[in-house]
Amino acid sequence: MTTHRREVKPRYGRIAALSSALTVTVVAALAGLGVFTSGTANAGAAAGDAAYTSSTTPSPLITAPARPLTTEGVTTGQPATRGTAAGAAAVAVPADSGTGRRVVFSQGLQRVWLLSAHDTVKRTYLVSGSVTDNLQPGTYSVYSRSRWAVGVDDSGVMQYFVRFTQGPTGAAIGFHTIPTQNGVPLQTAAQLGTPQSHGCIRQRTPDAIALWKYAPDGTQVVVVA
Repeated sequence: MTTHRREVKPRYGRIAALSSALTVTVVAALAGLGVFTSGTANAGAAAGDAAYTSSTTPSPLITAPARPLTTEGVTTGQPATRGTAAGAAAVAVPADSGTGRRVVFSQGLQRVWLLSAHDTVKRTYLVSGSVTDNLQPGTYSVYSRSRWAVGVDDSGVMQYFVRFTQGPTGAAIGFHTIPTQNGVPLQTAAQLGTPQSHGCIRQRTPDAIALWKYAPDGTQVVVVA
């Protein structure tokens, strides 16, 4: 009698499925324990980074604030036209202002320049000249200086008075700080650049000190229209 044995074929499908399920379970367990991060998580993070990078609009370039027009590092004090072509023209030394070491005052621009022997601008700034027509264009020279002074008819106390000529009445004309009466300035610094005085040229205190140091007796002063 012949016995027929039935051949048992391995069920590869079930084995593969079981193996796959086991692998997933192990991976999930290890990932939960923090042993390693799954490739899917890494891919998701990378995709997120890429999406953020590609969707973010680059920030505009941050530029430094426009610097005030300067000459040899000295601020010109021309806020209204700072950094513009008009500003450059406004602070240019007048063409008819002579040469060499000198102080230049433009009545039309209400501006002063301190120039070196080589015509280099050492400092330039706005001032307040006279509201009257008491100063003629021309070349003068410093003849007297006073650390403190009192105006005609008690018109105020002033400092760093540098005189270079006299008016029709014989009163001295020169550069000085904004006068004060009882400690109160007769004008504001914001008004510099417009005629405000009754004869002299008013300056901010730092500018008055700079001119005082720069213009001893005999210094040339050029006044232009």
